[in-house]
Amino acid sequence: MADQSHVATRDPETNTLPQKLYFAVWRWHFYAGLYVIPFFLILAVTGLMMLFISQFDGRDGEKISVTAQGEAISVSQQADAATTAVPGDIVEWIGPKADDLATVFRIKTDARQQMVAVDPYSGDVIQTWDRRAGWYDFADNIHSDLLIGTAGDRMIEIAAGLGLVLVLTGLYLWWPRGNAKVALIPNLKARGRALWKSLHAVTGFYISILLILFLITGLSWTGIWGDKIIQAWSSFPAAKWDNVPLSDDTHASMNHGNQNDVPWALEKTPMPASGSDAGIPGLAEGDPVDIDTLVAFGASMGMQGRFRIAYPNGETGVWTMNRDSMSSDSSEPTTDRTIHIDQYTGKILADVRFEDYSAMGKFMALGVPFHMGLMGTWNFILNVVFCVAVIFVCISGVIMWIIRRPSKAARLAAPPAPAEMPFWKGAALITVLVSIAFPLLGLTLLAVLAFDVLILSNLPAVKRVCS
Repeated sequence: MADQSHVATRDPETNTLPQKLYFAVWRWHFYAGLYVIPFFLILAVTGLMMLFISQFDGRDGEKISVTAQGEAISVSQQADAATTAVPGDIVEWIGPKADDLATVFRIKTDARQQMVAVDPYSGDVIQTWDRRAGWYDFADNIHSDLLIGTAGDRMIEIAAGLGLVLVLTGLYLWWPRGNAKVALIPNLKARGRALWKSLHAVTGFYISILLILFLITGLSWTGIWGDKIIQAWSSFPAAKWDNVPLSDDTHASMNHGNQNDVPWALEKTPMPASGSDAGIPGLAEGDPVDIDTLVAFGASMGMQGRFRIAYPNGETGVWTMNRDSMSSDSSEPTTDRTIHIDQYTGKILADVRFEDYSAMGKFMALGVPFHMGLMGTWNFILNVVFCVAVIFVCISGVIMWIIRRPSKAARLAAPPAPAEMPFWKGAALITVLVSIAFPLLGLTLLAVLAFDVLILSNLPAVKRVCS
């Protein structure tokens, strides 16, 4: 966030212990920024794209308007109209948020999955489109894995981990060592690099807490720390299904593409299975277990406005009613709810609410929709400002580096390494602990340290620049 190089001299031998520590922290801040800045720019730009698209167009057709006129036709009639326009198997019904919005069906065809928007009053098909093929999904795929799959996911996980290093080292460099007002209000009277440094530091400070929140929620979706460690430990336990038969599928099987359609806390939990006498009373005895009765039942269970019903997948599949703020169904994460119903008996096999999640599950249930800007207009505006601020901090950091470079021959012009590393034992212990908690980040820190000690410090040109 800042690099107040005036606090120490360029002669490592004459620097005091605090000055040596400052240079050591600044050096790590610099190296973290080298890797992180390109990724932060990509994430901020694609984040802005998704924010505006979800706000004004919607992710799953939730913004398609109709003219409310009289009573809506039955959901089964709407489903028939959808499959007439796009032959295939209905996978999901997505209810409208308001009376003047379309009903949306997701249909699986032989080639792909398509979305069909239906006027709930006339039964007319308004629009069809390929699911996960729009601009929102393009931006989200870049945001998730850079369009290169697992390799991209790992690169972003490293960037998020180093982002935490960047924030913590930046806060240390920002910490006021004199006039606190200068640290909280940018010095607009300064010129040149001093002005950029002041703007960079103050802006970085104000977004630091949000940035940590965004990095943690983002890391929780990644393939190593998220999937293998934190999500595996924080998932909803299948034992709470209360002895109902379990499927071989997990909730993640309900996702399609990079988009996640089920709550984070449930993704790794096995699905319950239909075909037994297990469960508690759900649909009224004698009522058919079909989309019409299930939509009415969902409304009676408090799922007002928009919610979703996923159709059974196979002979042991279940009907799943889901209201999830992560999917833009509501702006209140604490009202999230997932209900599984036996496709043969209509009994409730599982009913999971926000209060049933683990502590990390609740954090993610709140953090993910906040991360996505789905908790109301205030959240959208805040996230837009945040993304713009991230872009500014990245660009200002690059400008400061360009101004600071003494010559073109200086190459990276990294901050000088202190002749003696202060508190190196404590730093080594922290690195070991970080390596255990964040494996990819730990390996990256060790690789950078080895590169710095074994290669950079032994290059004559670099020694001259850094001394």
